[in-house]
Amino acid sequence: RCTGHFLLCGGQHCYAMKHSLQYLVTASSGVPNIPEYMGAMMLDDIQLGSCDSINKTVEPKQDWVKKMLENETELLEILTQECFQGWKNFGKCISSLKEQFQSEGVHILQKREGCEWDEKTGEVTGFSQYGYNGEDFVEIDLNRLTWIALKPEAAITKQRWDADSGRTKNKKNFLTNIYPEWMKKSLSYGNSSLQRTVLPSVSLLQKTPSSPVSCYATGFYPKRVMMFWRKDGEEIHEGVDHREILPNDDETFQMNVDLNVSSVKPEDWRRYDCVFQLSNSEQVITKLDKTVIRTNCAKTILCNDGVVVLSVAAVGFVVYKKKKGKRFK
Repeated sequence: RCTGHFLLCGGQHCYAMKHSLQYLVTASSGVPNIPEYMGAMMLDDIQLGSCDSINKTVEPKQDWVKKMLENETELLEILTQECFQGWKNFGKCISSLKEQFQSEGVHILQKREGCEWDEKTGEVTGFSQYGYNGEDFVEIDLNRLTWIALKPEAAITKQRWDADSGRTKNKKNFLTNIYPEWMKKSLSYGNSSLQRTVLPSVSLLQKTPSSPVSCYATGFYPKRVMMFWRKDGEEIHEGVDHREILPNDDETFQMNVDLNVSSVKPEDWRRYDCVFQLSNSEQVITKLDKTVIRTNCAKTILCNDGVVVLSVAAVGFVVYKKKKGKRFK
């Protein structure tokens, strides 16, 4: 098992250092012009490699991953088997679901599985979750070695998978032993790349004079960051709207935090600032200043109803998003 202990704190904010290794899969039927099966291995927020049913090969996405797979041939064999055995299994699952629901058209089955390591406690948590047509479907309970139906329609799948106890035990071994071992190897090979820090470019954006002012940071790495508004040096929460962190297409990230300025007097603007803080306590502080606010959209930014929308490509074919209680959307 992985071991370690590390916690970073800066000001009021503490950053629990966690690592995750996860395998993301999207399999589909009835969707033209894309592979029927696509998989991607992610370490933290970095894509290690991918495979699909067209290219039929595991493709490393980082130079250090290529070196790792050259040295760790057993790991490459396991990844290759996992990918292409998974392709066959997912095809069978989709056929079974189509028959169960007696429906044609588009069918999409997704999987997210792997492990998470908390460096503070040394705890490793395994997970395996499936989504069907954009909805949570089933997930594993590693303590009871059973599957949980996340919607009534998944009851048949749960019963079928529970009946195959050997498969469930093998899944637990993968999640609690194999994945953590992969994670340790990956962290060892990719340490210099994964430990890098990149500060963002920070801008103030506002659609109209009455709109909230958005403090927008892009190009930062890693994802473990805090961004907040302050007044007179103290963090504020009233009138502040935190948006989620989104990936850029160059393995950096973007985020924005909005401040409602409708009740802020012009002479009080100078009392506010936006703070972006990396987990190693590096900061970028931007004063609330009307003269530096960008009111027109940049070339790569679309303004729509006051929201900043940018092109997103994390793992383009896999959509995994926790929102309103849903994991798959």
